[in-house]
Amino acid sequence: MKKRVLIIGWDCAAPELVFEAFKDDMPNTHRLMAEGTYGELESTIPPITVPAWICMMTSRDPGELGIYGFRNRKDYSYDALTIANAHAIKVPTLWDMLGQAGKKSVVLGVPLTYPAKPFPGWMVTSFLTPDRNPQWTFPRRLSREIDQVASDYMIDIPNFRTDRRAELEQQLLKMTTERFKLARHLIKTKNWDFFTMVEMGSDRLHHAFWRYWDETHPKYEPNSLFSETMRNYYRALDAELGETLACVDENTTVMVVSDHGAKRMDGGICVNEWLEKNGYLTLKAKPQEITRWTPDMVDWEKTKAWGEGGYYGRIFINVEGREPHGIVNEKNYENVRDELKAQLEAIVDEDGHNIGTRVFKPEEVYQECRNIAPDLIVYFGNLFWRSVGSVGYNSIYTYENDTGPDDCNHAEMGIYILKPASHSSVGATSWSRPKSIYDIAPTVLKEFGIDIPAEMQGQPI
Repeated sequence: MKKRVLIIGWDCAAPELVFEAFKDDMPNTHRLMAEGTYGELESTIPPITVPAWICMMTSRDPGELGIYGFRNRKDYSYDALTIANAHAIKVPTLWDMLGQAGKKSVVLGVPLTYPAKPFPGWMVTSFLTPDRNPQWTFPRRLSREIDQVASDYMIDIPNFRTDRRAELEQQLLKMTTERFKLARHLIKTKNWDFFTMVEMGSDRLHHAFWRYWDETHPKYEPNSLFSETMRNYYRALDAELGETLACVDENTTVMVVSDHGAKRMDGGICVNEWLEKNGYLTLKAKPQEITRWTPDMVDWEKTKAWGEGGYYGRIFINVEGREPHGIVNEKNYENVRDELKAQLEAIVDEDGHNIGTRVFKPEEVYQECRNIAPDLIVYFGNLFWRSVGSVGYNSIYTYENDTGPDDCNHAEMGIYILKPASHSSVGATSWSRPKSIYDIAPTVLKEFGIDIPAEMQGQPI
């Protein structure tokens, strides 16, 4: 009997939803939980889709990968940011290592796989794929097969930050249906040992509909038309899981995982406004309206630091001899960094209450720091607040997102459910203590009896 491992990824799936709020609507998920082991899965720092999924598939942290988010500094100039893609991955992935051991893999929708590279198996790249060009599948002929099997297959929803939520709700269900339709086709028709897929619909759902579910959300809308949208989506997701599990036999170890969780968003901290107010950033002129921050606005000869927006904040220090117009002396670098950290962690809300910001130095949380890491990583309000990079607010607080409607931020704890195969090395223990996102890859290798590289950070579950 052929041993197989199947990983089904639900981006952003939150433990409080899967294990608590919607558990009675998810019978297939809870049957898996009863037959195996499950619990919270601690994400990367930061808990962001890129790089979290590829960290899971390599058991290496963002610093080792040199990927700190969707966009990363290409060099020490002020405006060179590049979008991460598969070319940035310089360490072996699970499917690379399994390929070396003679195993074949199917990889469907895993972030940071575009452009698809040749490997022993079949690949459909992720939501970061720009369009259906020849590099979105491997082998290339797989694209024609997708057109036949799942003709409405969606790489992603083009604009999920929208006020047209009824339309978005339908698109989410359609995208998820087509993804699983393709997944089941590949499960049935390909000769695979390892199958991994990621569904992005759950992430898009949370960002668009969290306020209609979470009564603690500052913009909670009771009795909304969308009050049941989140529950209905998870019900549909569970039904897709059930159909998919029916396609594999008892000799398949099954995992359901998420890259991070979700939590309500209370507001945004305007990071560059804050830096300006506290004397670290000087603009050439005061913007008359809310404006996207660009480097040409800045008087670099009078600027010590600037920040990037996103679900978490990134602070960069204008270091003498490193940045083109750096003014912070290298000897004073740590003092400035410590001062910034202390002041950021002291940020209060408009009522004067400390919001609980956490600040990390990259070298203290990563094994190493490849490429150009931020000088500081900031969880505003411990991720209940996002980082807003735009300027012109005349306040450090905003309650509207500068990139479109968004109801939630990411949380550090995702989920894992592991149902062992009939003859697995993993035992069924039901609820378990939290595991790490870095534990998934070693667990897969152990299932196949493959030695776990010393470089991997995690341990088999």
